[in-house]
Amino acid sequence: MQRPHWHRAPLAGAALAACAVAAHAQDGPGIVAQVQTVVVVGATPVPGELVPKDLIPANVQAATAVQLRQLQSLNVPDFMATQLPSVNVNGTQGNPYMMTLNYRGFSASSLLGMPQGLSVYLDGVRVNEPFGDTVNWDLLPTNALATLTLLPGSNPLFGLNTLGGALVLRTKSGDTDPGGEIEVQGGSFGRVATSASYGRALGAHGHLFASLSGFDEEGWRDFSPSRVRQLFVKGGERAADHSWEASINRADSRLVGNGLTPESMLAVDRRAIYTRPDQSRNRMTLFTLGGSRQLGDGYALSATAYARRLDASTVNGDLNDDYDGVEDLSTGVAHRTATTERGAGLAAQLARSFGSQRITLGLSWDQARNHFEQASAQGLLDATRGVIATQPAAVEALIAGTSRTASAYAADLVKLAPSLQLTLSGRYNDTRVRTDDLGRASLGLDTTLDGAGTYARFNPAAGLTWQATPGLTAFGGFSQGNRAPSPIELGCSDPAHPCVLPNALQGDPPLRQVIARTLEAGLRGQVAGGLEWSAAAYRTANRDDLLFIGNGHGSGYFANVGTTLRQGAELALSQETRRVDWHLAYSFLDATFRSAACLLSASNSSAGTNPSCPGAGEIAVTRGNRLPGLPRHSLKVTVDARPLPNWSVGAQVAAYASQLAQGNENNAQQPDGGAFSGAGKVGGYALLDLTTSVQAGGGLELFARLANVFDRRYASGGQLAVAAFDAHGTLRAPADWRHEQFDAPGAPRALWVGARWRFGQAPA
Repeated sequence: MQRPHWHRAPLAGAALAACAVAAHAQDGPGIVAQVQTVVVVGATPVPGELVPKDLIPANVQAATAVQLRQLQSLNVPDFMATQLPSVNVNGTQGNPYMMTLNYRGFSASSLLGMPQGLSVYLDGVRVNEPFGDTVNWDLLPTNALATLTLLPGSNPLFGLNTLGGALVLRTKSGDTDPGGEIEVQGGSFGRVATSASYGRALGAHGHLFASLSGFDEEGWRDFSPSRVRQLFVKGGERAADHSWEASINRADSRLVGNGLTPESMLAVDRRAIYTRPDQSRNRMTLFTLGGSRQLGDGYALSATAYARRLDASTVNGDLNDDYDGVEDLSTGVAHRTATTERGAGLAAQLARSFGSQRITLGLSWDQARNHFEQASAQGLLDATRGVIATQPAAVEALIAGTSRTASAYAADLVKLAPSLQLTLSGRYNDTRVRTDDLGRASLGLDTTLDGAGTYARFNPAAGLTWQATPGLTAFGGFSQGNRAPSPIELGCSDPAHPCVLPNALQGDPPLRQVIARTLEAGLRGQVAGGLEWSAAAYRTANRDDLLFIGNGHGSGYFANVGTTLRQGAELALSQETRRVDWHLAYSFLDATFRSAACLLSASNSSAGTNPSCPGAGEIAVTRGNRLPGLPRHSLKVTVDARPLPNWSVGAQVAAYASQLAQGNENNAQQPDGGAFSGAGKVGGYALLDLTTSVQAGGGLELFARLANVFDRRYASGGQLAVAAFDAHGTLRAPADWRHEQFDAPGAPRALWVGARWRFGQAPA
């Protein structure tokens, strides 16, 4: 029996792609290569199940390590924001490793309080943090990544939190990425980045790969140093009928994210920060073991197991909201948190090819235990608005949280006709979340955090792909995903007791899980000359969407707010020639509330003016109001030219339309020249980056990147809040505090230069 072409092993797919590239390179002038590259991508959470991209009924986007290097990307969000349609980033924390990544209006962020909606997988392990579904980009080993795949929609196969898409990352192996590489880079903002990697085959079937990287930066804003250290080692065996691999990923980072600053202060000094310190420390260790085996008669078994530990701590110096200048003279308060997360999981899947079908069955189990402590100490603000504690720290919260998810999934890829494929899939998730108070009553507090929730859901998906001609494919489908509340959200859902994030917790009214349903349709293809194109339209509706309702003082609560809608379209064009590669991506996003709701936003000029939301500081959101933080239009153009065989020059343009500030969910903010200032939105902007590299011989490459060439002053996000300082950073009397718009200022022009030395058989 001849196996369908989607059963080809990963190395076979890679070999086919390599043959296509080689054939193209050997063509004479004016001759078009007849061998077409077949891109295969992971179709399930467990590695090993590869499907040609053209058979997936969605606008899948994929990239390789070569492309990350070509754009000289610092990390995954940096690359995606530069290259991929429907992606933008909000630099709310003011740190290049603490970005909020938005895709089609759904977020993956390291910031607690953001409505998380994307799942992220590294070698089959879901790396969204169990405590709040956040994603710590500093823990991903960027220089060890081999491929990046962005699967859109509410794909149920990728489990919880896959509301708007799944980001699947695969690391390098010694047999597929042999040789060594050493890189050193430095320049603006005191940045020094170094990395080293080496891979090799061991014997007939073994492989070993290791990478080490370091990043140090003083930051372009005041008091904003950061440090990141990453170690990744993977080894294993790859034979004709079986394979296995084991890896360890270790990361240690100390990041300063000084966050938003009032527009009045930024007008005087773009480097200004509001208060400090704002430091996050992450120490993570991840062990992963995976393997697959061909069982005969078309059967293939694969599995992944992992164990993970994260020790995270934060120190946040904030203004003391209780300061009155008369009785309470403490102008600052230092909040400290310590979180320990221990997670483990196992996933296994069985696939079989027979006739015109490819059926996959899978089971997974993930569990996590979290221990959380928060303490605060009152103090004084010094001349730099740094908090100096004057009292001992008092513990405010001490809790343990647990979460467990058991899932079963199935997928069936059926060839209905030679050019028509049907994809059916579904996943059943059973999630249990629990928080246990470890002594809150003994602290004299009047609420307890004990609580539990059970969330079960079956999510289906179906889609069709039709290869109308060799150069044109049509696709369309429906998918559904769900997201259960995390321990932090269960513990911070009482409007009467708002939380300070991160992360004082209070009692918890019950929350409902979020259900997302996506419809998508589109076309993709190739035309003469190697021009590739794609166009897609989508519509995702979230029922019982879960948002953090802030009060403008850094505190708030989580609540279900009814239905929200994200719909839009995206277009991409690209072409690779001998001398020039170029890529164009345009996206339109309409992200709106579809249910009326009363939200808390005391710094909105319309707060308290609508009879339907009479509470203090409340605003009335109505159907059709735009969601904040998301530009409606974006355009990206990247060009890489090779004037000489050993010299390349690149340009990257990213342009975004305006976006609404957080706190302006009713789209009604109006500055009055007095108590309220700020337009309630962040203006659109366009940035130009330039890159260049020279192959100097002997495996040595020299490269440089000039970012924000025209030194554009812009902001990537905003929020309405209370400003206690004047434009020069001097503390006002409490009676003179104003409602103002805070912005996330973008980095000014910067230059980085570096050198990279490849030896052995490292790929160019």
